[in-house]
This record gives sequence, structure tokens and C-alpha cells, in this order.
Amino acid sequence: MRWLDGRLHAGSVAPFDLADRGLLLGDGVFDTALALHGRFYREAEHVARLVASAQALGFPLDPGTVATAMRAVAAGHPRAAVRTTATRGAGPRGLRPPQTPRPTLMASAAPLDPGPAFAPLSLHPTGIRRNDTSPASRHKTLGYLDAVLAAEEAARAGCDEALFLNTRGQVACAGTGNLFALFGDTLVTPPLADGVLPGIIRAAVLGLAPALGLTAAERSLTPAALEAADALFVTNSLRLIAPVSGLGGRSRASAAHPGLRRLIEALRADIAAACGADPVARA
Repeated sequence: MRWLDGRLHAGSVAPFDLADRGLLLGDGVFDTALALHGRFYREAEHVARLVASAQALGFPLDPGTVATAMRAVAAGHPRAAVRTTATRGAGPRGLRPPQTPRPTLMASAAPLDPGPAFAPLSLHPTGIRRNDTSPASRHKTLGYLDAVLAAEEAARAGCDEALFLNTRGQVACAGTGNLFALFGDTLVTPPLADGVLPGIIRAAVLGLAPALGLTAAERSLTPAALEAADALFVTNSLRLIAPVSGLGGRSRASAAHPGLRRLIEALRADIAAACGADPVARA
């Protein structure tokens, strides 16, 4: 089922305004969330981030309507990836947005296999740079072409994900997630100013770390610092915590790090408590 502006549609085709700025200009934002038996992990945070990103772009979203759309498409799925998309809506020709935007809100749910959750992945450093000077780098906007091209580049290199540096040569993020490095019991992730999305799982990990004996810090990382790290991992709402098994063709034993193992168990337990289901259990 798919939601489009207040109505559920059984298929993937529904009436859509061909003047919509999301289609023509990428003028919109989106969110991806994990739903287990209709319950979302950190639903309020997902809704708040989408609403805040739309506000940053200059158009309003009602948080209650966003939550209603998410719940409507998640219903009936034991495990689903729920994508919620908001555009500024239709507008006149040209770049300047309409003075009174009428946003379009869409949501869809796809059955999700638990296999990728907490599974290791390999990273390929891409030559495409994350533009830390752009406000869009800190929002999930519809302009994802750099990530699309980098994903294809990583696949050709035999890797699972791309690793982005920013315009200053510092580490930014993976193609679809935040990056963390462990140095002993110190957990480091790049700050938002380095062109980083404020990930929902990123925030969860930073919140869980102190109780697990880990010191969490947000600071810039260089490629050399990644090479020196004891463990690396990527976070997003579907992979959750993915230990990095390879970086640029070199193997990494990230999954063996005791601090990372503690983080995985803590996040798994937190999701189970919030959703009433184990995030890696098959339905």
C-alpha cells in the first residue's frame, strides 16, 4: 500500500501533478524508518527530522499527518522499510518557489528481510566529494545523484558502500549512513558541520555509548585516522549497526571489537523494547 496526500493506493501508480517541484527539481525531503509489526523505532525522531528538514527548505509539514501516513503503510507488515517523502508541491516554471507552497506527502512500505541488520559491509572511498558547504548535506533531500553514482562505483570495485570525504578532505559519511570509528573505548563520529546527516541511529548510538563504558565524541576524522582506528562501523535505520569488514580493499576486523559488540547488543535490545520484536528475528 502507498499513501499519497491522505489516501491509500493499492498499487504504485497514482495521480500526480507533473508540475510538482520534487519531480522537476528535487525540491523535497524524505525519511526511511524501520517498522516491526506496525511499530516504529524512534518514530517521534523520524517525524521530527522530516518536519524540520521541510521547514529548513521553507515549506510546512504537519507532524500528525506524517505519522498517520507512516502508520497507515506499515500496518500489516511484520517487518518493513517505510519511506516517507515530502515535496514542496507544484509551482510555476523557474527556480523560485511559490509564495504559498502546497506540499505533497507520500509514504510507502516494502517488506524487509532481517539479513542486512547488523551485517558487515565493505567500503570503497569514492572520488566524489560530499559538499559540506551546502545546507542540503545535513538533510535527506531528493537530490541523491552523487550517492547513486558513488554506489555504482563502489559496486564496480566489489564493495558494498561508498565512503565520502568532504570538500576539505575529511571523512564525512557512507553513501547511506553515518560513519563511526572506535579507538580503544573512545567512539568518534564526524560532526554535522563536516557535511553529515543527523542520523536517527547515529543519535541512538551516541546516547547508548556512555552506559557501555564508551566515551563518545563528535570530531573531524581524516582518512589516516580511519586507517588507525581499532574498528569502524556504519549506521542507518535499516542496517542499524554494520561493522566495516573492508576499507579500500584492505580487510578490517571491526566485528571483533568488544565495544562494538556491546553497542550491537544494546541497540538490538533497545529496538526490541521499543517495538516489541527482535530486529533480527524472522517473522
